[in-house]
Amino acid sequence: MTTRDAERTFARHLKERAFAPAYLVCGDDEYRKDAAVRELVKAAVDPATADFNLDVRRGPELDAAAVASLCGEPPMMAERRVVVVRDVTAMKKGARAELDRALASEPPDRVLVLVAAAGAKPDAALEKRCFVLALGALTGDRIPAFVKHAAQQAGAAGIDDEAIVVLQQAVGDETGALVTEIEKLASYANGGTIDAAAVREIVGVRRGETTSDLLDAVAQRDGALAAALVPVVLALPKVAAVPLVNALTVQTAMLGWGAAQRAQGKRLDAIAREWMPLLKQTGAYPGRPWGEAASAWTKALPLWTVADADAGLRALLACDERLKNTRLSSDEQLLATCVLQLCGAPSGARRAA
Repeated sequence: MTTRDAERTFARHLKERAFAPAYLVCGDDEYRKDAAVRELVKAAVDPATADFNLDVRRGPELDAAAVASLCGEPPMMAERRVVVVRDVTAMKKGARAELDRALASEPPDRVLVLVAAAGAKPDAALEKRCFVLALGALTGDRIPAFVKHAAQQAGAAGIDDEAIVVLQQAVGDETGALVTEIEKLASYANGGTIDAAAVREIVGVRRGETTSDLLDAVAQRDGALAAALVPVVLALPKVAAVPLVNALTVQTAMLGWGAAQRAQGKRLDAIAREWMPLLKQTGAYPGRPWGEAASAWTKALPLWTVADADAGLRALLACDERLKNTRLSSDEQLLATCVLQLCGAPSGARRAA
């Protein structure tokens, strides 16, 4: 079952109130994992008897006796009992053995909800016994739908497409950060539709000074503009140097791939049609909406060769290592130096007329 199929099946469980005996909620998107657990508990537990039929515990704090008690207790005045165990893969050996026994029993009046921490190693035994809901970072094509849903949940009438682009430019793809800003924007809109002007006003984004503008300047090899934008973009809410380097790395790798295709004689319009499928295949996040990124790369591709991209990727790797391992230079200095290296004189490419 694919991740998307699992999400659809999980939604059907909630709607039909027909639950699996056990769920394993895993992946790196902590916001969506917490939201899934809340929705599951809301659907499976009667609020009137929640004090008796809902237990939420942390795995490392449980011993074997506690697990046996939690999993063996029948529901009281309700159809089922729900036990949520967070950080399940960090349980002690005895407690984990007792949990494995409980998973094997599958009584119809109990639902186990096991939550793995972000970065936890896969657990084949749990995956075999549980319905697995893996919630990793959303890929670029799914973020607009997520933002629209979050805006409606927050009380806004909706959010227009330009506002989604501006919001994603400012905040990125981290769902928790997106929801935080959307809740502010929904209050500001007061039941109306969130537009781009509201995002610029509340989130603090100015035209010409976004992450996308910096990425465009580098793609166009405009070193003066790119270097000038570095401190401005780093000052934006939720923007940091390492994610910017990640976005520049995706962009440079894609431009290198495109340059290789051109060197083999492929037409620019044919390459342009392949950016989106390539992004979907890799799941790479370019630091902005996928369609916007693909359009920018198509315009800039004549300025790049494979050699330019290779040199750029080496510069980005060195910058990433320095950002993570040294404090001799500021993030702004390191990133500015890197973008100037990326924008260096093209080797064989010529600026498009």
